[in-house]
Amino acid sequence: MSADEERDGVRLTNLDQSLFEGADATKRDLVDYLDAVAGRIVPQLADRPLSVKRVLRGQKPFMQKNVPKGTPSWVKTVAVWAETSQREVSYALCDDRRTLLWFANQRAVEYHPPLFRNDAWDRPTHLVMDLDPPDPDGFGAAVRAAHLVRRAMEDSGLQGAVKTSGAKGVHVFVPLDGRTGAVDVAAATRALAARAERLDPEFATTAFIREDRAGKVFLDSTRAGGATVVAAYSPRIRPGTPVSFPVPWDELDGVAPADFTIRNAAGLLAGRDLWADLMPAPQELPSDLVEEGHTIPIARVQAMHEGKRRARARRDT
Repeated sequence: MSADEERDGVRLTNLDQSLFEGADATKRDLVDYLDAVAGRIVPQLADRPLSVKRVLRGQKPFMQKNVPKGTPSWVKTVAVWAETSQREVSYALCDDRRTLLWFANQRAVEYHPPLFRNDAWDRPTHLVMDLDPPDPDGFGAAVRAAHLVRRAMEDSGLQGAVKTSGAKGVHVFVPLDGRTGAVDVAAATRALAARAERLDPEFATTAFIREDRAGKVFLDSTRAGGATVVAAYSPRIRPGTPVSFPVPWDELDGVAPADFTIRNAAGLLAGRDLWADLMPAPQELPSDLVEEGHTIPIARVQAMHEGKRRARARRDT
């Protein structure tokens, strides 16, 4: 079998190279997997300015937002002004299989779309909670926290779907009806996290500063606004090349991140789009959830001010 080939007009090269150290997979495995799930992952990426995480031979993984020089003219792009770097970034729109294959040939392993589409920047399509356990092997704790979030959602009249992050955590998604702006969605996310925390404050925390978490699972409500979240079915640059994989709520306690890899995930789907099947219908956010959220400080801003306060206190002692 040749190490080079062509699919959908995309030249694929060096397919027999190892993907990265510890991947237990080759570049061909990545290409074959993404090609097999293209019909499921592309709908999540389409029309969204895409960030990808690439890993080149002999280099550390890096996040790429700006498309590289030499990008084919048929790859759709959108220009976005980045306030932090004060420059225009040209993001790719991965709207089809051909573009996905091109990304795979670029050794783009991870796919991180934002929560909005290009034609509706102020209307997130989902509310997302990222559940981050304190320990690398703490997936079971993240699952327990996911059940807290589910209880808080149900108490608030919401339903969501859950997937492994592909790393150590869990992602909970609530599909939205498009009526709520980004600022209000961010507020509702903070309120949902606070409600879940109140269900078991000895186990879960909304503390953004790591040293304040005291070994608890972090209910990360900051995946809002312009934040990105790794897509369902996306591989991760982790040992064994696991995949962020959808799981029914009643099966979540019986799985582990390593159960789903680029070697077996496509087969486990058995032709289904499990993420689409498990996702509830789009919902309107309750006004009381939004209102409560606006009383809760924005975590990153609060953490910045608190960090400055602590630094001053250290200097004064």
